[in-house]
Amino acid sequence: MSDKKIVLQFIALTFGIAYATSGILIVLGHFGYRVYGLVHSFRQFAANIPFAIYILSPAIASYVILKNNKKISGVQEWLKTVFCVKSKSFVYFVIFAVLVLYFGINMAVSGHVGMALPFYMFFLSLPGNLFIGGLEEAGWTYVLQPRMDQKYGFLLSSVLVGIIWIFWHVPLFFIPGTAHCEGQIDFWMFNVQVISLSFFRGAIYRIGEGNLPLSPAIPRAAHGKAVRCPLPVGCPHVFPFMLFHTMFNSASSLFGSTTMTWSGTITANTAMILISILIVSVYGRTQSLKM
Repeated sequence: MSDKKIVLQFIALTFGIAYATSGILIVLGHFGYRVYGLVHSFRQFAANIPFAIYILSPAIASYVILKNNKKISGVQEWLKTVFCVKSKSFVYFVIFAVLVLYFGINMAVSGHVGMALPFYMFFLSLPGNLFIGGLEEAGWTYVLQPRMDQKYGFLLSSVLVGIIWIFWHVPLFFIPGTAHCEGQIDFWMFNVQVISLSFFRGAIYRIGEGNLPLSPAIPRAAHGKAVRCPLPVGCPHVFPFMLFHTMFNSASSLFGSTTMTWSGTITANTAMILISILIVSVYGRTQSLKM
């Protein structure tokens, strides 16, 4: 099965699950259904289960498509790949540094450092944000980004994956109970954020050994540059960005109002895009890979 068909199958199944589930939830919203950001009862937990199916659609599609196309042997191999923590220490440094820089820029530009929740909630919310948010990367970062990068290069693939990601998020603005639907998150600010995060995802893929260095075992292209391997064993780029996504969502809940100014949004997200391009540019010089 070609990578093109895998990408198309992944997108089709992801959106099929996401739009079918969210469509039902939007309709049920007219009869009192809502999701809950903070769960205080079993009833609220149960109400979030169908919402979780929507959010986990990229992960579900990732496993189904890779298994059907014999890219993985089963659940154990898939989980081992998704949760492969053995990436370069530099990659982890980058994700922590960019996380601090992003919210730091928003605070500096907006002049507001208020927290919507106590700081300890950042840590308490990590497990929930891994399940509802971070695990998306089992699809976007594991399946989609590498194959788009191989075909279109870093810049164009980051834009294309970002646009796909925007359309996947649209139902959030219509499901009762979400911060998006409740008006706490501006639609256009959110889209700017999604695009910048897509660029950073592409950068983490590049430096997280998504592209292997040239060796005698790797053939050269006609123009003498290294040919990228489709996916390295273990895909050590997946977990770092999944961790970043999880921490980003937790920090967003904590500093929500801080990131809701246009001046902060433009400055912080432009900085993230430029940093991503810089990282790939510097890394590309050592690997002879196209942008």
